Amino acid sequence: MRTHHCNQLRESDIGQAVTLIGWVNSARDHGGVIFIDLRDREGLTQCVFRPEENPQDASLSHTLREEDVVQVTGRVALRLEGSGNTRIPTGAIEIVVTALRIVNKADVLPFQLDKELSNEDMRLKYRYLDLRRARMSHNIRQRHAITSAARRYLDEAGFYEVETPILSNPTPEGARDFLVPSRLNPGRFYALPQAPQQYKQLLMVAGFEKYFQIARCFRDEDLRADRQPEFTQIDIEASFIGQNDIITLVEGLLVSMFKAGLDIDVAKNFPRLTYREAIDTYGSDKPDTRYEMKIIDLGDIFGGTEFKIFRGTMDSGGVVRAINAKGFAGITTGQMNRLNEIAIQAGLPVKTLAFIKCEGGEFKSPLWKFFTGTEKEAMISKLAIEEGDIVFFGAGAIDTVSTILGRVRTEVATMLELTKNSTAFNFLWVVDFPLLALDEETGAWGAVHHPFTRPHPDDVHLLESGDYAKVRAVAYDVVLNGYELGGGSIRIHEKDLQAQMFQILGVGPEEQQIKFGHILDAFRFGAPPHGGLALGLDRIAMLVAGEDSIREVIAFPKNNKGADLMSHSPCQIDTKNLREVYVQSTWKDPKLAADAPPSLK
Repeated sequence: MRTHHCNQLRESDIGQAVTLIGWVNSARDHGGVIFIDLRDREGLTQCVFRPEENPQDASLSHTLREEDVVQVTGRVALRLEGSGNTRIPTGAIEIVVTALRIVNKADVLPFQLDKELSNEDMRLKYRYLDLRRARMSHNIRQRHAITSAARRYLDEAGFYEVETPILSNPTPEGARDFLVPSRLNPGRFYALPQAPQQYKQLLMVAGFEKYFQIARCFRDEDLRADRQPEFTQIDIEASFIGQNDIITLVEGLLVSMFKAGLDIDVAKNFPRLTYREAIDTYGSDKPDTRYEMKIIDLGDIFGGTEFKIFRGTMDSGGVVRAINAKGFAGITTGQMNRLNEIAIQAGLPVKTLAFIKCEGGEFKSPLWKFFTGTEKEAMISKLAIEEGDIVFFGAGAIDTVSTILGRVRTEVATMLELTKNSTAFNFLWVVDFPLLALDEETGAWGAVHHPFTRPHPDDVHLLESGDYAKVRAVAYDVVLNGYELGGGSIRIHEKDLQAQMFQILGVGPEEQQIKFGHILDAFRFGAPPHGGLALGLDRIAMLVAGEDSIREVIAFPKNNKGADLMSHSPCQIDTKNLREVYVQSTWKDPKLAADAPPSLK
């Protein structure tokens, strides 16, 4: 239906007869001569209708409006001097139309495609129109580019792409499973996979050695900007490898993806931080290192202080730490209130953050008078306090203080727009995560990553002694500019060690056989040492595209309530269809009404 696409013709094609087809991007009447910009996936070409050359089609062109689908035939001509458009590759030429066919008329659009729309529900309802916009089309193109690059890289590295089941058993991945009733097995359910974790480990037992998959994953959890109920990850698993092998592989993979998506050269050998270093220095296990504002420990300054609050904290095994928000002494009341709110949410036991401002040559704070001259001098030196700075303090348990100051650090960076115009891509690895975490409410131990993660070889003996809090995992996350791009670990491949891990997590022998008998049995038959990692493809695409939400790089995403406003899903199912799969809806049951979501009450 065309000889060229709409971004193909150049001055070298002048005089050639061509046929184009696409959407009317815009139409302009210049005294009876009609100009349209014809658009397809590749770009724009200007077309001109002149009454003296083709009266009939020139007249028909007056009826054209935005988003009509039309086919034009004509000759390529040089634009008149001074009328070229240097902003588009085809800007030096135009098509003098000799034949016009209107393929399909468009109704009046619900919104203009050349303007940003703040109403996200409207964008999602008419997503097929939203995707016509240049920004969205570019995002999807970039996603394709980085996905293709990932496939090429892993193929060249000797990995097989293997699909794993979508209908499977529930998995302990930390979120609710989506359940699917089985008509052929009344009363039984499949679960949609939160990740292909067990299947990829079984592929290692099967001897494939190198596996990857662009895997669809599903989690029934509350949503936010970088979460969707269904998402895509680049899933990787390999045998006979160690942590450094995986890190080297993934660094090369990310380098190739960012080259394909942005044509930039990312340097390999990303910096590494231990989990403890990341928490102590940045208050986060996914730190943004594009700006400093590090957390500084002040224990050496206040170890012998007479200030009761700090002294009591130190004596009880706590810490005193601070961050210096340089140049932020002019903080507004609204900004301070926001920081207090964030700190309280993070665990601050009082209503306001402790702070000291250096403003107008003075140190302003209710705390300042409680410090000795030596403490003041040492603190000014260690925190590099200068005119215009404000220092925020945290005192208490080490992890609580780190969390509070880490979140304050991130919010201050946002307020100061420290990364607004940044073009830096600060990759890093976080390693040596804890293997287990204690749930303070239930008193139960849970896996920080997942129950198949291998304990650090130097810490295995601590599993026997029950000193679980000190056990490190052979686990690693790759981080970019404050976002976790992916995480992985070396896996347990011995049946007895895996059974021991399940037991620590409260899964007894009988339940182990019901839920994990297949993988425990597989480990009996010569399971190789193996490990891997999963990268969040949606999140990588978001960062490559320079967006703030993964919804901007997913063709048909859900909204923040998990609904598809275009196709009206999720939807109600009639009683007949429910009966066929042996399911009875209970949400209207008065006994269950208290647990029903607000939208159903």
